[in-house]
Amino acid sequence: QVQLIESGGGLVQAGGSLRLSCAASGRTFSTVNMGWFRQAPGKEREFVAGISWSGGRTLYADSVKGRFTISRDAAKNMVTVYLQMNSLKPEDTAVYYCAATATWRTITTLDYNYWGQGTQVTVSS
Repeated sequence: QVQLIESGGGLVQAGGSLRLSCAASGRTFSTVNMGWFRQAPGKEREFVAGISWSGGRTLYADSVKGRFTISRDAAKNMVTVYLQMNSLKPEDTAVYYCAATATWRTITTLDYNYWGQGTQVTVSS
C-alpha cells in the first residue's frame, strides 16, 4: 500500500521556521520525483517546491525562493522528503501536501499520482 505521511506542521509567528517531513513508502519512491504543494482556504492548490528522484535537482515557486529548502533522504523501502521553511509569512498559512510524480519539473497537480493527507501550517502576524 502506497503511503505518504506528512508531519511537522503547526503554529508559528511571522519570521519563524518550521520543517515539514513526508515519509513515502509502499513502492519504489527512490526513483520518483517528489513535491510539496499548499492550499489556503478558498484558494487552489499551488506548487511550492519539487525535488528530483536523485535529489540533485530542485525547483521552487517564486514566492518561496530563498526562504524554503526541499531535500530528501532515501533508505531501504522508504524515502523521506523535507521542506525547511524559514522567514515564514502570514501568507504562507495553508495546508501543505506532499506528492509524488514520474514527471520532472511539473507544477501541475494532475501530474502527481500520489498524495499525502496534508499538514496545517499557520503563521501568525
